[in-house]
Amino acid sequence: MVSCVRVWLNRTYAENVFFMDQLRRNPSDRAVEIHATHGDPDSPVLAAADTAELEPEGLSPAAYVEYALAQCERRGIDVFVPRLHQSAIVAHRAEFEAAGTALLAPPPEAVAVFRDKVIAYEAVQAIGVPVPPWWRVRSAEELLAAVEELEEQGHRACLKPASGAGGVGFRVITREPFSLTQLSGFPSPYVPLDLVLEAVRRADQPVDWLVMPRLEQPEVSVDCLTGPDNRIRLAVGRTKDGRRRGFTLHERWLEPARRIAEGFGLHHLSNIQFRMLGERPVLMDVNTRPAGGLHQLSLCGVNAPWAAVRLALGDDPGEMTPPFLGQDYTVVSGPRPLRPASLSQRRAGADAPGAGADALDAVPAPAAPVEPRTAAAPGRLSASAADTAAGAPA
Repeated sequence: MVSCVRVWLNRTYAENVFFMDQLRRNPSDRAVEIHATHGDPDSPVLAAADTAELEPEGLSPAAYVEYALAQCERRGIDVFVPRLHQSAIVAHRAEFEAAGTALLAPPPEAVAVFRDKVIAYEAVQAIGVPVPPWWRVRSAEELLAAVEELEEQGHRACLKPASGAGGVGFRVITREPFSLTQLSGFPSPYVPLDLVLEAVRRADQPVDWLVMPRLEQPEVSVDCLTGPDNRIRLAVGRTKDGRRRGFTLHERWLEPARRIAEGFGLHHLSNIQFRMLGERPVLMDVNTRPAGGLHQLSLCGVNAPWAAVRLALGDDPGEMTPPFLGQDYTVVSGPRPLRPASLSQRRAGADAPGAGADALDAVPAPAAPVEPRTAAAPGRLSASAADTAAGAPA
């Protein structure tokens, strides 16, 4: 009898409830049990898991590694998909392997390259992948000089943290003064330059930002599955142009993504994002983790999470090509069950010995709602139906 596969996801994005759903509905019909941990007792990931536990707060990366190793040993984890403290965890891969746990994550050298966007851009540019012009700024004077140079070249300047994930901290610089325009409608990413400069000058510590031209759509996120031999098993581009989403296998996107994934050893699942600078695609970002929208590849007949788990366990799925490309779609939010609200009130005592794990494990996970159909008419509601919004991190 084939044994059950035990998978752990730590403090991950809410969209990964669909990652979990796909593991359970794997084409191998293999039994999968999912353990989840999070700092938020109301995370839908905790409700979707078979067992769940609140994570202790305030742990250093080294202390978190010890916590993670203890989780793997106590829970009998076969495959660990780390998001929080990924770089510290992958540096201890041998210890996790000794505990019988495979890490579904790249090696530490690859993670280190892409933690810092400046280092990443320099490394990627060295292998011939186009990147946008950028300036690393740590002061108001450097920020002003970068913005002025970009504007002289006819670009609109934007800024984002030199390290970080998703769209957190992304802002577009404008010369327009602050007015009621910024206070009407939904919050805007546009920020007046004079207010940004004032905030930097008044700050008690330097900023660490990347300033670059605002890149145009379409945005293409290439989901890659790469083996430990540095060879791509799967690469599919997910396109975004406003509300409209779709898929592509065009080499203008896949070729540079393969070059990055194979050249830097981005083993297992990664997500490589491109946007347009004028008439050519340039690299925007590289994520050394599964994208939140990875489940959307199910519209192409592909179960990428399960293929990645197979690869982590040494069961190589071989090179994979989608049997078809799903038609254009959009994404909308949808309801997911949560665990009982009373658990939120126990948060203060969750760090006490046995408190978090026992409290959560004693409550069975609610039944998941029925997923929508997987067919989606152009411009209409998609089967994925759970990505948060067009601007959600990939």
